[in-house]
Amino acid sequence: MKISRVLAYRVKLPLREGSYKWSGGKSVTVFDSTVVRIETDVGLVGHGEVCPLGPFYLPAYAEGVRTGLRELGPHLIGEDPRQLVKLNRHMDAALKGHPYVKSGVDIACWDILGQACGLPVCELLGGRYADKVQLYRAISQESPDEMAAKVAGYRAEGYRRFQLKVGGDPDVDIERIRAVAAKLQTGDRLVADANTGWVQHEAIRVAKAVKDVDVYIEQPCLTYEECLAVRRQIPHPFVLDENIDDLGILLRAKADLGMDVVNLKISKLGGLTKTKQARDLCVSMGIAMTLEDSWGGDIATAAIAHLAQSTPAEFLFTTTDFNSYVTVSTAEGAPQRLHGHMGASTKPGLGITPKTEVLGPPVLSLP
Repeated sequence: MKISRVLAYRVKLPLREGSYKWSGGKSVTVFDSTVVRIETDVGLVGHGEVCPLGPFYLPAYAEGVRTGLRELGPHLIGEDPRQLVKLNRHMDAALKGHPYVKSGVDIACWDILGQACGLPVCELLGGRYADKVQLYRAISQESPDEMAAKVAGYRAEGYRRFQLKVGGDPDVDIERIRAVAAKLQTGDRLVADANTGWVQHEAIRVAKAVKDVDVYIEQPCLTYEECLAVRRQIPHPFVLDENIDDLGILLRAKADLGMDVVNLKISKLGGLTKTKQARDLCVSMGIAMTLEDSWGGDIATAAIAHLAQSTPAEFLFTTTDFNSYVTVSTAEGAPQRLHGHMGASTKPGLGITPKTEVLGPPVLSLP
């Protein structure tokens, strides 16, 4: 089996709540997503999706995905999409860095591999550990009262994990954490995610001001060293995210006792192949994980669901359903939220069928 054609589609994904806001005044109202289609000479077709959280979150941006694919795409023609490790080495040789560009290709090839084997991707990633996985809900940065009201509303829909967007004014962030915590019940989990938005002394001050609150502190500062300094001075469970972009820093963080939970994003690491490698390493080291991506719609959510469902339950802290945040559906068969949980498809591959009328004409077709 050989790759015969690489296509890409641009899809705009408006947010149901109108906008999504996080640290530093950053916000998005419409996400710019790229759907990747890989065709083969035997008729099997796979799909992946890459959707950066704007150009100011990670070193990734939407047009960069498509530009990178124009460079990378010709090198994929004639390769066997089922040989995922070999294919990833080939992509890394053809295009240094830019892991997010390769992510959609890798996901699409897992989709093909699953179809070729007649198995869902989660079974190829390690096995289906449960019928469903527990979701978190990201709470966009607003006033303390508004955020508390949103948490109460989403809790009524079945969510029990909440990722509170902080990283703003430390005094307001303290109020945000306390206001939201007052709405929670036994069994709920609250994460205060600063998305690198605090200076080191601010992070320590906020954490000490809420030392009596059951809350996880996630990625308070920009650099790993700053985060580690905060980690060593506060009592809360600690989550690393933006700094963890390869196995080297993951191993360093484990050796430094720098985290209790790690957030692994598929496109940040370069696709399911490399995220599986990091996931399996975390399991062997006893580190729990949030498994997700930067953003996306139905296809990205399907990939997340397969990754999460193939993870031992005791190491899956939480995951997410990005397709419920947006107003546009791009594929049939994608996971759907039910009482704060979702499950991966039992059909071969990702189990999705893209909606061609939504994708429109390709913006890239190679050769």
